[in-house]
Amino acid sequence: MAETREEETVSAEASGFSDLSDSEFLEFLDLEDAQESNALVNMPGPSSESLGKDDKPISLQNWKRGLDILSPMERFHLKYLYVTDLATQNWCELQTAYGKELPGFLAPEKAAVLDTGASIHLARELELHDLVTVPVTTKEDAWAIKFLNILLMIPALQSEGHIREFPVFGEVEGVLLVGVIDELHYTAKGELELAELKTRRRPMLPLEAQKKKDCFQVSLYKYIFDAMVQGKVTPASLIHHTKLCPEKPLGPSVLRHARKGGFSVKSLGDLMELVFLSLTLSDLPVIDILKIEYIHQETATVLGTEIVAFEEKEVRAKVQHYMAYWMGHREPQGVDVEEAWKCRTCTYADICEWRKGSGVLGSTLGPQAKKAK
Repeated sequence: MAETREEETVSAEASGFSDLSDSEFLEFLDLEDAQESNALVNMPGPSSESLGKDDKPISLQNWKRGLDILSPMERFHLKYLYVTDLATQNWCELQTAYGKELPGFLAPEKAAVLDTGASIHLARELELHDLVTVPVTTKEDAWAIKFLNILLMIPALQSEGHIREFPVFGEVEGVLLVGVIDELHYTAKGELELAELKTRRRPMLPLEAQKKKDCFQVSLYKYIFDAMVQGKVTPASLIHHTKLCPEKPLGPSVLRHARKGGFSVKSLGDLMELVFLSLTLSDLPVIDILKIEYIHQETATVLGTEIVAFEEKEVRAKVQHYMAYWMGHREPQGVDVEEAWKCRTCTYADICEWRKGSGVLGSTLGPQAKKAK
């Protein structure tokens, strides 16, 4: 299997699958230790006059001005969303909105925990296969590498019964969602099981609020994967959302890697055709079991596992609600009063209009929501 390392000319978005698949960031939002949490309350956060993406001061009023015209998808120039974008909405939607507008406030300790989790995921991936670096120069090349990985993983799953880091993508409620499944394997009974690894900084299971977010995440993975193998995801939809050029010739590095894998292709369109045929004709089943495994980062001790019951009606209802925000049909919402404890460790607590207004968006933060078409 290959891993893409994008050159400077390619944006992080170009790979299409930079989905965070771990829970370390939100672990800092758990009230695992009252003393530590209370200390974090007094830590300085972004002020009401923060730096924007161009390093110029941006006020909350300027931030929200004009959002009654642009949807979040348009304002943030998003071609698609990651599964974890919707999963974090399950924790706090307003925090997700602040994170898109003011992405530079990730505390160093939180970044360090994310790096540790990524290292654990990488170690597990290397247990099954080596990683090959393939330089790319275009977004078509970057997506081609992901398609090649899918083409290699499908027969590996069928023959060896076990793969890791499987890319998924599909249109949900008019928006393209992409992500990466930690692990797929067949059980002794022949059932296809999705296993999601979550690392914990402390040797204890997360709070129910965190588990709820994690359960929604794996349910979304199943929803998209099942649609892929059932032929419900189309090349036309993918091209429409990503603005990829299927006729564009692939770069020499990608072509060499494709030949090594036994694929005679010239363009991204050639690979897409192979991928969609492979997904629908290889007899891949839908996912039968959803499992979340929580482990302690330092000791690698398994803290516990959760078997998630997939409720399609509930998943669809949540997705419709969350997508309404991204499409500009409603305002972002903060947490309910019962979960206001989440605000204590939120990076954006000092500027949050929802928090200041006791659960009501202030006029400077809440634009007129677009009317659903």
